[in-house]
Amino acid sequence: MRKNTKIAATAAVTAALALGLGACGTDSDPASKSGTGAEADTSKALVVAASPTPHADILDFVKKNLAEKEGLKLEVKEFTDYVLPNTATETGQVDANFFQHQPYLDDFNKKKNTHLVSVGTVHLEPLGVYSKKIDDIKDIKAGQTIAVPNDTTNEGRALQLLAQNGLITLKAGVGTDASLSDITDKKGLEFKELEAATVPRALNDVDAAVINGNYAIEAGLKPTKDALATEKADGNPYANIVVVKKGNEKDARVEKLVKLLHSDEVKKYIEDTYRGSVVPAFGTAAKS
Repeated sequence: MRKNTKIAATAAVTAALALGLGACGTDSDPASKSGTGAEADTSKALVVAASPTPHADILDFVKKNLAEKEGLKLEVKEFTDYVLPNTATETGQVDANFFQHQPYLDDFNKKKNTHLVSVGTVHLEPLGVYSKKIDDIKDIKAGQTIAVPNDTTNEGRALQLLAQNGLITLKAGVGTDASLSDITDKKGLEFKELEAATVPRALNDVDAAVINGNYAIEAGLKPTKDALATEKADGNPYANIVVVKKGNEKDARVEKLVKLLHSDEVKKYIEDTYRGSVVPAFGTAAKS
């Protein structure tokens, strides 16, 4: 059993986290310091919020195998949704997070008026279409229902994948912000919008579902084997990123973490562990 703290997406737990970390996090919280974050106390643990799989798993590998040699104390806190990690980073309850891609971050900052920035990309989790009732994506027909993530960027990403496979037609020129209203031809399909984390649990109730790579893995699905269709990796803007509050980019602990996440050891770990379900994508996140 992993020793990291799992944090459910509930108001009660959020309040407890705020009290617990707020009471003892003043000295170690780079958000409480001025400047670029370079003044942060490097003797304190870097607290990183992460989705359980593969993000927390990758961070655990770094913690157990690489961090000590680099002089980095690392604490991983697991979150099971796509909102709390960002709000916790914005308020200083955690120092950084690792769960999202740049388009999602841009949309979140815009809607929530947060001030979060990427300090580097780490990996890509190809989005996939899954079904427990259909063996070939070509067999999805009018009258059937497909579940899709309901957050702006992941829904647009899901609709693009469906369009690329001929299941729907989207308005000309619509990009990753596509919504159900941008579908010009549903071809008789029905859609069920759900929070991304809950989509795998709906597989028994729908004919097919578009599932984020990390949630597919958590549900025991193997994207390279079980998906009816997946995103292409080449040129994909959805590489997952390490995020901090603006002003904390130069925190020495954050720089050490990014350096370790971009190491050959982590590249090998990702390739050996996930075998194509998660793909290394080291670099600097471009603005979407």
